[in-house]
Amino acid sequence: MTYQPFEIIGADRPSPWVITCDHATNTVPAEISGGDLGLPAADMQRHIAYDVGAAGLSTALAERMNATAVLSNFSRLVIDPNRGEDDPTLLMKLYDGSVIPANRHADEAERERRLNAYHRPYHAALERVFAARSHSAILSVHSFTRKLAGRPNRPWHVGVLHAPVEPRLALPLIARLQQETDLCIGDNEPYSGYLEGDSMDRHGIQHGRAHVLIELRNDLIETPQQQQAWADRLAPILQDTLRDAGL
Repeated sequence: MTYQPFEIIGADRPSPWVITCDHATNTVPAEISGGDLGLPAADMQRHIAYDVGAAGLSTALAERMNATAVLSNFSRLVIDPNRGEDDPTLLMKLYDGSVIPANRHADEAERERRLNAYHRPYHAALERVFAARSHSAILSVHSFTRKLAGRPNRPWHVGVLHAPVEPRLALPLIARLQQETDLCIGDNEPYSGYLEGDSMDRHGIQHGRAHVLIELRNDLIETPQQQQAWADRLAPILQDTLRDAGL
């Protein structure tokens, strides 16, 4: 089967939601050092290589909301699709204490090659999906690690990330999630929801599309059973948010 740097699920589904998963997989394409970045297998299973559980959650949410999902098919360590092309963290050489051997000597030519092979086709696929709809709302699904090396534990179960210029979905979603008394909800936590050139800037803000990014703590969505349970919980909340926002 020919390698593709993205996967589109449910292209013809009618929901206005388009679910994106920038960091869906830890796949290293075979043309990069034989499919090996030189990291220990344990590192490739960590958050530095992909967003643990995010792909399964994205797929489950898409099923429940009858929505299209677009997933990347390359590790964020190959090249990060959630970074602008001029971002210095686009091609990481050191991440959360781990040196990435296959990236240490990557030059501008290699950076451009990876942009053309993976990053640009993924974003082109997203634009094709959006262009096929008269209107759409973007749900970007990510996960975060409970603890970075040398840092304290993060208390949040779910983070909702957003830019100040686009509150239509984020603020109602935060308010609704804060009604769930057993959850600690982060408003632009564990980091800011705006980064110039990132996926939400590129496909949301620059086109005036309503969008929101959710981050789940990855130990909560490690297993298929957890992913299904969270999809069951989040789907009606997201649908209500979309309806109440008039979208």
